[in-house]
Amino acid sequence: MAILAREFYNGDTVEIARTLLGKYLVRRIGAEILVCRITETEAYVGRCDRACHAFGYRKTNRNAVMFGPPGHAYIYFVYGMHHCLNFVTEPEGEPSAVLLRGAEPIYGTDRMCKARFGLNSCSEMSPYQRKNFMNGPGKVCKALSLSVVQNAMDLTGNELFLCDSPEDIGLSRSAITVREILQCGPRIGVDYAGEDKNLPWRFLLKKGE
Repeated sequence: MAILAREFYNGDTVEIARTLLGKYLVRRIGAEILVCRITETEAYVGRCDRACHAFGYRKTNRNAVMFGPPGHAYIYFVYGMHHCLNFVTEPEGEPSAVLLRGAEPIYGTDRMCKARFGLNSCSEMSPYQRKNFMNGPGKVCKALSLSVVQNAMDLTGNELFLCDSPEDIGLSRSAITVREILQCGPRIGVDYAGEDKNLPWRFLLKKGE
């Protein structure tokens, strides 16, 4: 099983955010496996980024995992309703992370649909629900049944991890028939960050013509 090694996360956060596009996130719940493909990310760099929870090396109980070794999950609760999954990056002591903003379901979709909408099968979803299945950080966490309980989880273990291809976990590779364009731009919801709100650190895969 070709799980991305810790070294993958031990580098430049912005570049990692870009490189994560198209990677596969795997979540194990007992005997079940849930898989999604990453389509949108945002980079946050504590040493210089006013939008980052750990800007200026400000350490709290909530963001403490960002100061630890790379390759761990940083999951926090926001707005009293959503959980957000981040991948801790850079060497220990440099608080940085990549926010998972969006993904597309690949495997275990009925289980994800149940967690997300309370439906028994993806076939019961409306067109609106299909369009908005995992296109937001809170939606991804809800579909994957992730909460602060999984905060600080090791991403090189066997419960929550990333890989390059579904073949790495024994799934067949589906041909991508739609051309995808990599886009970047300002991050979402960080107007409080002054000039840093304009940093082009949001990356997404968008279907082309």
